[in-house]
Amino acid sequence: MKSFKAPKASLGSLDAEATGALIAAATDVAIVLDAAGTIRDVAFSSEDLAAELGRGETWIGKAWVETVARDSRPKVEDMVREQRGATSHRWRHVNQVGAAGESVPILYAAWPLRETGGRIVFGRDLRPVSQLQQRLVEVQQSVERGYSQLRQAEMRYRLLFQMSEDAVLIVDGANGKVIEANPAAQQLFADTSRRLVGRSLLDAFDGESRGALQAMLGALRGTGRAEEIEVRLPGGGSAEIRINGSTFRHENGLVFLLRLSRAGPDGDAILLPRARQDMLRAVDSLPDGLVVTDAEGQVITANAAFLELVQLVTEEQARGERLDRWLGREGVETEVLLSNLRNRGAVRLYATTLRGQLGGQVHVEISAAPVLHGGDQRFGFAVRDVSARLRPAAVRNHSPSPGRSVEELKELIGRVPLKDLVREAADAIERLCIEAALDISGDNRASAAEMLGLSRQSLYVKLHRYGLGDLGADTMERD
Repeated sequence: MKSFKAPKASLGSLDAEATGALIAAATDVAIVLDAAGTIRDVAFSSEDLAAELGRGETWIGKAWVETVARDSRPKVEDMVREQRGATSHRWRHVNQVGAAGESVPILYAAWPLRETGGRIVFGRDLRPVSQLQQRLVEVQQSVERGYSQLRQAEMRYRLLFQMSEDAVLIVDGANGKVIEANPAAQQLFADTSRRLVGRSLLDAFDGESRGALQAMLGALRGTGRAEEIEVRLPGGGSAEIRINGSTFRHENGLVFLLRLSRAGPDGDAILLPRARQDMLRAVDSLPDGLVVTDAEGQVITANAAFLELVQLVTEEQARGERLDRWLGREGVETEVLLSNLRNRGAVRLYATTLRGQLGGQVHVEISAAPVLHGGDQRFGFAVRDVSARLRPAAVRNHSPSPGRSVEELKELIGRVPLKDLVREAADAIERLCIEAALDISGDNRASAAEMLGLSRQSLYVKLHRYGLGDLGADTMERD
């Protein structure tokens, strides 16, 4: 620490009042201690700090160590015991206890008073620094979250890019070279002798196709849109490749995203990896029915198990037909399923019935999910026959019976006609009213009948119907 060279000459003779005013002005908080470390006086230059510390009104006469947080007491004891002749005075971070019991961070340093043997403690408010540090931490966390989201987005992009069954190429818009190619694209060009990535896109196709491909890339570069084209691979192959593309910007440069598929009788057929082909064969052999429909519920394809459930012989008989031809009540349940798929994205274990072409009927559970195919929406349905799992009693319970609860009535929606459900709901309400009347009248059937506006004989008939109370022969006589 460097002091004034000639303080007596430069500062002159300062009295106690002037010295106290200078000390109070030079620091946020100043504390005067006696030789035992007890607080004798306190001064504040910061009004905010003074208010938060209660202006030190309860400090006078207390040991300084008793006014700080427990974790800061060893630091305060060290400062009080510091040698009086020390020429270096360390600043220590101390958590001072505020008026409301909270910790207030203050940077303290203590200087000895030679005449009294006490000390004067100077404090600097660290709250602005703490707030700045907190903001820095929050900004760092926000940046880390941003980087984490970017990494996750890149990971999802990579995973989608690698697992896509469509052949996809990413091409540099400036030089026309392939930047990336997913495994499906590598398989599509497996017969070519040169590596695809880093190669000019035009070189990957037959010479007669390059003009059309170059025109397509020019249209993408100029307008961002281009018509789908058909090109051929080199080597005189007869197979045609369909290409459609779009553009996006990356690092201030233009990039083409191209989707390739083999042109064939099915139009959208693509070359699938062997594992995918095996999975499709397994799906076609599953005992559960699987069917794919368009957005309107018309069948596009179905496996053998579904054809067996609806008593059809060939897939052509099902293709183009609406699913509600066989599912539940025609025109009702299929719309419910499609609506849920559009709004919620999936349906799980929907219980209903499936009607066969020859009049058979089975109880089934349906799970379904939407899929996209070339930008068009499709719905996939998994249909499981659960007839063998249902107990005969459970099947009989599908017919209306009096006294059902509300939850039981809800379970029958879609399986029982509306008029039967309404009748059951009316029966349930009637039973509740009779039970309430009996309870109010203390089980006096004459009074209950009067409350309900019924004759006693009508009440007895309803009691017998709902199985309420003891309806022996002596009951009428007692009433």
